[in-house]
Amino acid sequence: MATNNLNNSLRLVKPSATLVINELSSKLINEGVEIFRYGFGQSPFPVPDKIVKALQNNAHQKDYLPVKGLYKLREIIADFFKNNYELDATAEDIMIGPGSKELIYNFQVTYNIEELLLPSPSWVSYEPQAQLTNHNVAWIPTDEKNNWKLKPNDIIGHCKDTPNKTRTIILNYPSNPTGASYTAIELMALAEVFKQFNIIVIADEIYGEVHHEGNHQTIAKFYPQGTIISTGLSKWAGAGGWRLGFFVFPKNLRYILDAMAIVASETYTSTSAPIQFAAVEAYREDESTKLYLENSRKILKEVGLYVYNQLMNIGVTMPKPEGGFYLFPNFNKWKDALVKKGIFTSKDFCNVLLKETGVALLPGEAFGHPKENFTARLTYVDFDGKELLNILKETPSVIVDGKFVEQYCPRMILGTKKIEQWILSL
Repeated sequence: MATNNLNNSLRLVKPSATLVINELSSKLINEGVEIFRYGFGQSPFPVPDKIVKALQNNAHQKDYLPVKGLYKLREIIADFFKNNYELDATAEDIMIGPGSKELIYNFQVTYNIEELLLPSPSWVSYEPQAQLTNHNVAWIPTDEKNNWKLKPNDIIGHCKDTPNKTRTIILNYPSNPTGASYTAIELMALAEVFKQFNIIVIADEIYGEVHHEGNHQTIAKFYPQGTIISTGLSKWAGAGGWRLGFFVFPKNLRYILDAMAIVASETYTSTSAPIQFAAVEAYREDESTKLYLENSRKILKEVGLYVYNQLMNIGVTMPKPEGGFYLFPNFNKWKDALVKKGIFTSKDFCNVLLKETGVALLPGEAFGHPKENFTARLTYVDFDGKELLNILKETPSVIVDGKFVEQYCPRMILGTKKIEQWILSL
């Protein structure tokens, strides 16, 4: 069949960088090469037992649920945001979907965006979704000195000459790919500028519950009328494959929720019933959930710091990780040596690194960075999260520090050493 019959918007979309790296990794594994999967952003931890049991107990739930989601789940999510983030949320402000990724796409199908603003770097799927829905994307450059975080002047500089454009920004933090997050003061300053230009914010806070200090702040607190929170189960509960996400809307934007429900009703119809019933238990806070999150954060913090310190010690620069499980190392210090080796882009860098060391990273250009910048995303989850959680549960007195990481995360230690050795050999 002729490819010219394909939708024109598809011609702009390149194959996923994650898919490309995974395919090359699989090829090398088949050739007997040991691969360190630092490219795939999946939680290393198991789904908490109580949520698994809830899913088992609700496997019989077979009926279609309301397109906006199970009302009981929407209620308990609203309570979660009231109790933890002081938001005036009700069940009517919540929309459940089969993953927050699907809801972000649904929003772009639904809402007429003249310009989608994306801080550079941002998650790999935002721009392709905009291309598929025929929206214009404006990448907003950020500065490594500010940990690749957006500043109010970045927005003012971009918007001041065309202040009346209908704009949306997707603001993801803790950040995928940098691991950096925002303070309340920084969010307040950004909120003022977003309000000034009437920008709708999709606050992708999917990593909020794995802020390493348990101190995530939502921008919805400072810009409630213009912020839609996007989050879900995948990162904090280790349930990426369960595909459950949700949006929290302000009351004045419920018309968007209602419109998205129309799109949902004609596409995926509703989110899996057993998963939604199980998610009720996920957002019913108790001591076991608090302990699970506390220990997950401890482990992620120390593994991230270990890798960060090892790479910083040889001159690699990057933001110190504050949440999630990503680092965004910058190898530009070795640019001349890399070019002499025939490496001209971040994609070249990651491909050669994988072939010569077995370490899989994702190139910075996949996240909206200039391709000539030698940046990459490193995911520090190549360890047995279930084993580590069990150790902390059985022996609460264990100190989680660098020695703990060296003892229980050997693949993170070895893969990091391989990066160091390869860089220093240039």
